[in-house]
Amino acid sequence: MAAITAGMVAELRGKTDAPMMECKKALTEADGDMVKAEEILRVKLGNKASKAATRIAAEGVVAISIAADGKTGAMIEVNSETDFVAKNDEFLALANGSAALVAAHNPADVAALSALPMGEGTVESTRSALVGKIGENMTIRRFVRFEAKGKLQSYIHGGSKVGVVIDVVGGDDQLGKDLAMHIAASKPKSLDASGVSAELLDTERRVAIEKAREAGKPEAMLEKIAEGTVQKYLKDVTLLGQVFVKAEDGKQTIEQLLKAKGASVAGFSLFLVGEGIEKKVDDFAAEVAAQAAAAAAKK
Repeated sequence: MAAITAGMVAELRGKTDAPMMECKKALTEADGDMVKAEEILRVKLGNKASKAATRIAAEGVVAISIAADGKTGAMIEVNSETDFVAKNDEFLALANGSAALVAAHNPADVAALSALPMGEGTVESTRSALVGKIGENMTIRRFVRFEAKGKLQSYIHGGSKVGVVIDVVGGDDQLGKDLAMHIAASKPKSLDASGVSAELLDTERRVAIEKAREAGKPEAMLEKIAEGTVQKYLKDVTLLGQVFVKAEDGKQTIEQLLKAKGASVAGFSLFLVGEGIEKKVDDFAAEVAAQAAAAAAKK
């Protein structure tokens, strides 16, 4: 039996937002396997344990640069240690300038971007000087560059914490802007079912089967129930399957909207600042003590 540490419990709690004791029970049942423990929590707690994919766990900004003709563009994430620095004008200039360089020069990776000229030096020397001046680390984490089949539209939300760039073929500018805002609000994982990994679908299927089994459903019905759950999941996580956030009837999907406008989506990218980066739990011991005291008070 694997030893379940406080750090493991904290990590699982950070990923799922599930109660501390439930996290410990799940890890014990999974013999310390983090992935299996997360599945166990999803079976027991449903959506309360599914926040990992959208958890904002680091500071910084998303910056976007798009050419006037909408044919080329770039989106970049630059991280900082605190939100205070993420609002600093020089930090924002670094992010915006870097996005413009990606759009113009198409660097192969962050290292190639860092070597490009900026100001009196390079992107890297500018970053390093700013780190020395402010006294806080900052990193260029990732970027994506676009060459549109149609026209690029973008949207930034939440103090530059969420960024979207979408390539729309046909339609008009308003449609592109509406679609970009929809993506920021609904956070689809892909354009359609072909972009959803088999691993994710297998996980949804396993969770559905276990939940149905725990609910006492007949074994002969489990696969059918799981398939229905997977299809619902695909509608929830694919852009074309989602209901348009501005739909007047509350039913029109993005696919139906595009058909009505004679348009299509060639692709899109969504950046959430800090996605997949776990924040350090500042005082987990104090949290444990407080919960233990509260439990004792109820006795």
